[in-house]
Amino acid sequence: MKLFSNPQQQLLEQSLHAASLRQKTISQNIANVDTPNYKAQKTVFKHQLDQAIEGQRLQAYRNDERHFEFGSQKNTSKAAVVARNQSVFNHNGNNVDIEHEMAEMAKNQIYYNAVIERINGRFNSIKTVIGGGR
Repeated sequence: MKLFSNPQQQLLEQSLHAASLRQKTISQNIANVDTPNYKAQKTVFKHQLDQAIEGQRLQAYRNDERHFEFGSQKNTSKAAVVARNQSVFNHNGNNVDIEHEMAEMAKNQIYYNAVIERINGRFNSIKTVIGGGR
């Protein structure tokens, strides 16, 4: 049995890295709230959903050719940072909404803490097994 290289552990590690990248992106947006012509950015996590579906081996069937294919593309890239262009611009060409960014930061912090708790739980379980249940 693979203790540290199983798919669940790898997904947790990638989730942790992605949450860290999201935190950096949000912090950069907040830091540039008054920068003229700055375009807010967001972090995209599509690859995690793809890996979770593949990891669970869910079967999905298309009943229309316009539907997306499940598991057809293996996207192992890291989370991507993209510009957020579908928002209202301020008078100086900046589109950072500080209330939105603070709410996103709070959500990301909760997500990050949940992933950390899950990783700690896995390590505590391994520690208990190694210690003979003590």
